[in-house]
Amino acid sequence: MARATKGSLTVAVAICARFRGGAAPSSTSLSSCRNLHSSGRKTDSRRQEYSTGAAAAVEVEGGIPDGLRRLPGRQGWDLAGAIEYLEYRRSLYGEITHKALLVDAVGTLVVPSQPMAQIYRQIGEKYGVKYSENEILNRYRWAYEQPWGRSRLRYVDDGRPFWQHIVSSSTGCSNLEYFEELYKYYTTEKAWHICDPDAGNVFRALRKAGVKTAIVSNFDTRLRPLLQALKCDHWFDAVAVSAEVAAEKPNPTIFLKACELLGVKPEEAVHVGDDRRNDIWGARDAGCDGWLWGSDVHSFKEVAQRIGIQI
Repeated sequence: MARATKGSLTVAVAICARFRGGAAPSSTSLSSCRNLHSSGRKTDSRRQEYSTGAAAAVEVEGGIPDGLRRLPGRQGWDLAGAIEYLEYRRSLYGEITHKALLVDAVGTLVVPSQPMAQIYRQIGEKYGVKYSENEILNRYRWAYEQPWGRSRLRYVDDGRPFWQHIVSSSTGCSNLEYFEELYKYYTTEKAWHICDPDAGNVFRALRKAGVKTAIVSNFDTRLRPLLQALKCDHWFDAVAVSAEVAAEKPNPTIFLKACELLGVKPEEAVHVGDDRRNDIWGARDAGCDGWLWGSDVHSFKEVAQRIGIQI
């Protein structure tokens, strides 16, 4: 059952002081789901300090929540940032710090059930694909990182032209039957699974507590039927997919569209995703908070705790 955490500023200070300079509290977390295309590193902004500080300032009845994590490379908690951020969010929204949660799809909510290169090779063997899985992976990464010259967007409508280019570049095979078999495979529940097995319970608890939820994803029009196939489409109040919005992360437009669909202001929302450039920088440029999956947060239960909902 979900409830707002019952904390106070005094307790927040006590919690921060307790761990300041000490060992980080232990926690059990889901292994982070890594996206195939990781972006570069950049020094975390003060806004991220506030986000982490807010987690440190949460009091949860019965112990310290998983959200109490120290920032990598920092000594102790940012006590001033924790108090400042907590006061700021609570002054606007009360105990629950965000009115909406935006979530990335691939690499955060869902992950491939088998390595991409393995599937490309397995299906491709009968079409004459000879490259090894390592060769396919390296060629895929190279092709994906190149500018897509045919359009300013990679994912237009069903994304077929872009994915045909990626498949042929990765495998050296331009057979249309091969492409169609591969393309359709990635529309099915066999190809994907939910990253966090407790995600359903968390999203139901968030929505019960009044927190609106949306998917924000760089994807083609297969995303909606895929969410239905995975039986998770009802977890979300809205879906902002780049092929429909005509804007790809990190373009702030797609985040603003998600907020519009939910009926919230950008500053009332937090976005969670696994790509620092596309998800975190993009969300913050739109005026939302941004938490990096696998670094700032490691499970959706932890996300809920940061927002102020105890599962």
